[in-house]
Amino acid sequence: MLKSIVPILRIFDENKAREFYLEYLGFQLDWEHRFEPDMPLYMQVSLDSIVIHLSEHHGDCTPGAALRVETDNVDALRDRLLLQKYTYSRPGIEETPWNSREMTVTDPFGNRIIFVEASAE
Repeated sequence: MLKSIVPILRIFDENKAREFYLEYLGFQLDWEHRFEPDMPLYMQVSLDSIVIHLSEHHGDCTPGAALRVETDNVDALRDRLLLQKYTYSRPGIEETPWNSREMTVTDPFGNRIIFVEASAE
């Protein structure tokens, strides 16, 4: 019966959110909504099978969340991100004691996305 989960991440600046999620990470904008032109933004972004909602609404969520996203090739993802020359992030890959390779990027609002490649062992 359950289909999927869509996390909501708190954002505070529309331009910084677009720069990070759309330009740097390469997500696409699926849709956006405001109740009125001067109201907070709520939008959906996606990349491959990952869908995230980003919200400027105060009551939706708290900044500082962490998401773990599985990937088949964390090296290729890191290399693509380094080519972006994003001023605020130069991610590296960590070999973990629990047999995974992980790369963490932090958005301008303190939310962390941890890209995880599990070991084949």
